Amino acid sequence: MKNVWTRPIGELVMANPIVANYKKMWPFVKPYWFRAALSLLLTLPAGALDSAIALFMKSFTDDVLVAKNAKFATFIPLLIVGFVFVQSSLTYAVKYLNTWVGGKITIDLRKKLFHKLMTMHTGYFDTTNSGYIMMRYNNDADASSTGLIENLRKMVTRTCSAIALICVLLYNSWQLTLIAVGAFALAGGLIFIVRKSLEDLVRKTVVVGAVAMRAYNEAFNGNRTIAAYNLQKDQETRFAELMNNIFSLNMGIVKHTGWLSPVMHFIVSLGLALVFWLSSSLIVKGTITSGNFTSFVTALLLLYHPVKSMGDTYIAIKTAFLAIERIFEIFSLPVKVEDSPNAVALTQVKKEIRFEQVNFSYKPDVPVLKDLNLTVPVGSTLALVGNSGGGKSTVVSLLPRFYDVTEGKITIDGTDIRDLTLHSLRDHIAVVFQDNFLFSGTLRDNILIGRPGASEQDLMRAVKSAHLEDFIGSLKDGLDTEIGERGMTLSGGQRQRVAIARAFIRNADIVILDEATSALDNKSEAVVQRALDNLMKNRTVFVIAHRLSTVVNADKIVVLNEGQVVEEGTHKQLLAIPNGAYAALYNAQFKKKE
Repeated sequence: MKNVWTRPIGELVMANPIVANYKKMWPFVKPYWFRAALSLLLTLPAGALDSAIALFMKSFTDDVLVAKNAKFATFIPLLIVGFVFVQSSLTYAVKYLNTWVGGKITIDLRKKLFHKLMTMHTGYFDTTNSGYIMMRYNNDADASSTGLIENLRKMVTRTCSAIALICVLLYNSWQLTLIAVGAFALAGGLIFIVRKSLEDLVRKTVVVGAVAMRAYNEAFNGNRTIAAYNLQKDQETRFAELMNNIFSLNMGIVKHTGWLSPVMHFIVSLGLALVFWLSSSLIVKGTITSGNFTSFVTALLLLYHPVKSMGDTYIAIKTAFLAIERIFEIFSLPVKVEDSPNAVALTQVKKEIRFEQVNFSYKPDVPVLKDLNLTVPVGSTLALVGNSGGGKSTVVSLLPRFYDVTEGKITIDGTDIRDLTLHSLRDHIAVVFQDNFLFSGTLRDNILIGRPGASEQDLMRAVKSAHLEDFIGSLKDGLDTEIGERGMTLSGGQRQRVAIARAFIRNADIVILDEATSALDNKSEAVVQRALDNLMKNRTVFVIAHRLSTVVNADKIVVLNEGQVVEEGTHKQLLAIPNGAYAALYNAQFKKKE
C-alpha cells in the first residue's frame, strides 16, 4: 500500500469518492446517528427559510409600496421577523447538535487512534517522527470528524437555501431565472478549473504542518542541547525556512483561489446586469410586476453568498477527506508484534530461557544478530558485553518482544515466546534502561507504574531497596512530590533509582538492565549499583554494561561482536583466554582507570 503522504491526490480522489469516505466514517457516526440525523433534518428548513424574505418582498412591494395597503405594511415586517427568528433558532440548534456530534466522534477517533498507537511495535516509533504522530493521531481526528460534519452542514444548508431561492426566482420569472442561474453556473464551474492544483497544495500544507509540529517538539525536548551548543540561531534559521515554506504554500492557495472571488463576482454582475436589462422590458409589458422584480433581485442577491462560498467549502471538504484517508491508512497499518491465535498466559519462569538460532534484522538484508544461541538458567545472571553496535541491546529487546525475531526462536521453559500472550510475557519482565522515562506526576505514581494497586507496604519496600529513603525523606511532600515532565527536576541517579523502585515493585521473574549505570558519575553509580544488586537477587538477570567492573560477578559473560557470540564464560575464564576479546576490553578499561 502506498503511503498517503506520497500518493497522487487524484488517485486518492478516484479511489475514494465522497460516498466511500462517509461510509468509512459511519461506524463512528452510528452511536450518535439520531442527533446527527436530527441536525440534518433541521438544516433543511434552516436553509430553505432564506427564501422567506425574498418571497415576501413581492407582497411588500406590490401591496404596500404600490397599492398602499396599510394592513400589509404592519403584517409583512412582523412576519419576516418571525421567520428570521425561527431560522435563527433552527441555526443555533443545528450548530449545537453538529458540535456535539462532531466532538463525540472526534473523541472516539482519538481513542481508537491512541489505542492503535499503543499497539504499534517499537520499530514504528524508531522510524516515525513526533510531529508526524501528533499531526496524524491528534489533528487529523478533528479535521476528519468536526471538519467533515461542519462542512456537510454548510453544504446542506447552502444547497437547501439555493434550491429554495431558485424556486423563488422561478416563481417570479422563468426568463430572468435562466439568465441568473446560467451566470451562477458559469461562476461555480470555475472551481473545477483549479481543483487539481488546490488539492496538491492542501496536501503539501498538511505535510509541512507535521514538520512544524516536530520542530516545536524538538525545541522543547532538546532545549539543553540547543543551549549547550549555541544552536539557537541555527534552529531559528531552520524554523524560518520552514515558516517561509508554509507561507509560500498558503500564498500558492491564495494565488490559485484569490482570483476566483472577483471573477465570480464579475460574472454574476454581468448576469445581474442582463437581469436588469431584461426586467425593464418585462415590467413595461406587464409580464412581471414591480414586486416580482424586487423579490427576484432579493433572491438573486441572497443566492450569491452560497454560490460564492462553494470554493471555500470545497477546499474544506477536500481537507477533511484527506484527513479521513490518513486516519484509515493508520488503522490499516499491520501490528507486527501481537498475540498469536492460540497464545497462552505465562504463569512462571521455572527452568530456563533459550535463544535458538536467532537471526534478526531491522532492515532487510542488514543482519544485526546472526545464529545467536544462548541458554540462561533461572536465577542466573547473563552479562552481554562488546563494542557498540554489536547487538547487545537488540538481544534484550527481543525477549519482551519489542521486536520479533527474523529467524529462529526464543523460548521460556520450552515455549516459544510468540506463543505466549504479550501481556503475561511482559508482566514477568522488569526493565531498567539507561535513560528511563518518567511520566509527569508524583514519585508515587511513577513507582506504582511497575504494579498499579500495590500495597503501601510493597511500595515502601521498593523505595528502601532502591535506596530512595533518604532522598524522599528530604522532600516536603515525600512520595507525593510532583517531578515535572519527564522527571527533569531529578538528577540522573535519582531518576535511575525511581526506575529501579518501579522494577522492584513489579516483582518480575526476569530483570533486564540495559546500561543502567553507564550515564552516571562514580558517586551516583555506586548508590545505583547497590540498588541494582538488591534488584538482581533471586531473579534471572540480563545485564548490558560498558563498564566491565559491574559484570565481573555474572554467572556467564557473553561477548558479542557484529551480532555473533565470539566468547562466553565467567570473568576468570574469559580473562584466561590468550588475546581474547573480553580480556582486551577489560585490560583497556583497567588501563584507562589506572
